Amino acid sequence: AGSGSPRVLRGPLTAPWPQDWEQRQEEDTLLIERILLLVRNVLHIPPDPTEEQGVDGDASVHDRVLWALHISGMDDLLKFLASAQAEQQWALHVLEIISLMFRDQSPEELAALGQGQAAAEHGEDTRELETLRQRELAERRARALQRPSRHSRFGGSYVLQGLKAIGDRDVVFHKGLHNV
Repeated sequence: AGSGSPRVLRGPLTAPWPQDWEQRQEEDTLLIERILLLVRNVLHIPPDPTEEQGVDGDASVHDRVLWALHISGMDDLLKFLASAQAEQQWALHVLEIISLMFRDQSPEELAALGQGQAAAEHGEDTRELETLRQRELAERRARALQRPSRHSRFGGSYVLQGLKAIGDRDVVFHKGLHNV
């Protein structure tokens, strides 16, 4: 697969997208479906062991097709189709294509790759959060040392004589003198 082939396929796919799905013509819908089916069928081709004989780190034909799809931007278009609410009619085609993209991968390997990155990011995030926490604690201690130990306003409870509350008792007032 030449690197230009997916670009040729992607061009007609992106042309109908500025339009709303209701404004698309029947030809546009058929073209989109045919291109998605073509991509699915190309990815569905089984590997040929005679073709795959090469140097040990050499990319397989399937990997080269995936790389060409990535370079052309077709993977971004597939992500758009998978996530756009208005494009749900293509969900099964996109699901098949994504499934075929990962056909040579074992779930254990994929999970291990995700966990390795997640663990590294988690460790980095933990260190960053701990640094921020230590800095915040130091700022709190510095602010506590700058404050006087006692507050300057006297506040308390006062009995207002001559003003009766419920039950023939004097009113008890709980505020500072400046608010009385």
